[in-house]
Amino acid sequence: MAHILLVEDDENLRFTFEAFLRRAGYTVDPVPSVPAALEAALRQPPDVVVADILLGGEEGLVLPGSLRSRGLEAPVLLVTGNPSLDTASRAVSTGAFEYLIKPVERDALLAAVARAHAHKSLQDERAALHDELQRLRAHLEAIFRSVPDVLVSVGRDGRVVRINDAGLGVLRLSGEEVEGRHWQEVFGEWESQLGDVLRHALESRQRVPRRRVNITVDEGASQVFEVSASPLRGETGDYLGAVLVLRDISRLAACCPPGGAPGEWGLVGLSPAMQRIYHLLEDLAPTDTTVLVTGESGTGKELVAEALHNAGPRATGPLIKVNCAALPETLLESELFGHVRGAFTGALRDRVGRFQLAHGGTIFLDEIGDLSPQVQLRLLRVLQEREFERVGDTRTTRVDVRVIAATHRNLRERVASGLFREDLYYRLRVVELHMPPLRERHEDLALLAEHFVGVFNQQFSRCVMGFTEAASRALMTHSWPGNVRELRHAVEHGFILCKGERIDLADLPPDVQGTEASVFPRAERSGVHEVAVREALKKAGGNKARAARLLGVARQTLYRKLAEYGIRD
Repeated sequence: MAHILLVEDDENLRFTFEAFLRRAGYTVDPVPSVPAALEAALRQPPDVVVADILLGGEEGLVLPGSLRSRGLEAPVLLVTGNPSLDTASRAVSTGAFEYLIKPVERDALLAAVARAHAHKSLQDERAALHDELQRLRAHLEAIFRSVPDVLVSVGRDGRVVRINDAGLGVLRLSGEEVEGRHWQEVFGEWESQLGDVLRHALESRQRVPRRRVNITVDEGASQVFEVSASPLRGETGDYLGAVLVLRDISRLAACCPPGGAPGEWGLVGLSPAMQRIYHLLEDLAPTDTTVLVTGESGTGKELVAEALHNAGPRATGPLIKVNCAALPETLLESELFGHVRGAFTGALRDRVGRFQLAHGGTIFLDEIGDLSPQVQLRLLRVLQEREFERVGDTRTTRVDVRVIAATHRNLRERVASGLFREDLYYRLRVVELHMPPLRERHEDLALLAEHFVGVFNQQFSRCVMGFTEAASRALMTHSWPGNVRELRHAVEHGFILCKGERIDLADLPPDVQGTEASVFPRAERSGVHEVAVREALKKAGGNKARAARLLGVARQTLYRKLAEYGIRD
């Protein structure tokens, strides 16, 4: 209940007022003078003060000002037995809440105290809200200032409302030069690169997906930034303007420049293991040296072949890829070296082989460890002499090709067991480049996952911002036996099922979630599983095997779901 400070020098009246107030449930601190009142107020701040104007020669009129000067904001009810216009005017001017005339009846006193207490409660609530607002504003201001990304807040009229310290540093401006000016003036020479993004956000009132721009900064140096913009809305949804976010990704762009390719070498990663790969690629790219790329499935061996070809002198020539494990021996020899009409049953016309198609460029022989002994022998000759005969032909064909081979098998063990020719092994292994598994480059996980989100954003014209904390934790703790390929499929799975701004744990494949959850965890909760199946089929172009991989389920499960939802080919 409210605490009342009662200031009255008439003992009988003080006793009467105290009795009225206590019976109404208030706590009361009765004092006879202004000094005693100030001392009591400092000891226990009152909610309401009831004071006589005349207090043994002192004036109670000084109480409102004296309390305020001490930081006490309590409404004061002044009581007088000699009312006059002058006294009332002075009471109001000192800030008294109400002016009561003796004799004061019990009901009138209690009603006035109740009004004063309600006013004090509102004052306290307003002060508390103001303090909380100031605290939050200071907290947000600290965050705004300390964020390393450039943040530029613009009003509906296009004028800059706020820009953080990072923005002032990058734009080489001071706060006085920026706030209140139109964003076109502030951006200056950067307007052509940043203007479209901010203008689109202001006009459409929609989020603009991230894009990359090259911007010249101090001393003519060029930096790569990622720019995006989002509309700003108040608590009630009213449109306030837009905020532009500019992030310096120059270091990342060294391996992930704009234009779709993850990097100069087509690879993503900043770990020490990947840095060694980049240095080795720099040495190998300008040469025609035969390279053997080893590593587990899904580590990016094909990307290495593409990097060596694209960064070398043969980049203008063809890059021909052959999966040696995908074709039976009878077809593989013809596929590699070609054949003439009538060479075997079904050879109805001459055919040019992959080696001949790769003339002047590069041939990539994937899964080289699965070659049969006969094909191994013919391949050895090509590596030694750069010549061969088509199947069924007596004429020798010479080719100018660079050979890059890859395998997930241990060729040393296959040589030891007699399954792979030792001379061919050493011909292929002029330089061996081993791609590390993802578990040995754990620090690249987040970078790869964000890269794939960017790839799918561009592919699907969406704006997924990344991962929730739970999803990120699951990605970081998964063992990734399928390496980068498995990670890409997991992110694509999450991307397809994601309905919000960020991929959540429930969007990821069950094995990545680390639980024995249903293969349709989101579907069973929100009833959109049929939509997920249809989206996966659409993304896979109707290929059910690929759609099943995207959903993280077996093909049999997909067939069952297709029948259940009545989805036909």
